[in-house]
Amino acid sequence: MPDILVVTVNEVAHAQISRVIGPVYGTSIRSRTIIGNMLGGIRAIFGGSQGGYIAMVNQTRDEAIEALKAHAASLGANAVVGMRFDSSEFDAGQGQAMNEVTAYGTAVLIHPVN
Repeated sequence: MPDILVVTVNEVAHAQISRVIGPVYGTSIRSRTIIGNMLGGIRAIFGGSQGGYIAMVNQTRDEAIEALKAHAASLGANAVVGMRFDSSEFDAGQGQAMNEVTAYGTAVLIHPVN
């Protein structure tokens, strides 16, 4: 896959948008293991940082960005501007929480400006 620039701003320094392709997105959904959920529940009783959940959310976010890049590349873009995240959590049943992250933005074609 070609390298896709992803930025949260609407313009890229020293580059010009030559074509706006359109909206793109990438979604990832992850859950912790049953043991991870039990340990997280025990840790929640005492309070403090939830390292396992933080790692899961970070991995979910990274996967969503990779899926966003793949979607942009499939449309011929070389950049995504205005990237944002949307996230939620839902119950998949039997106490299994799922974390969903969607990365979205606008796929564009940019070229350097001297």
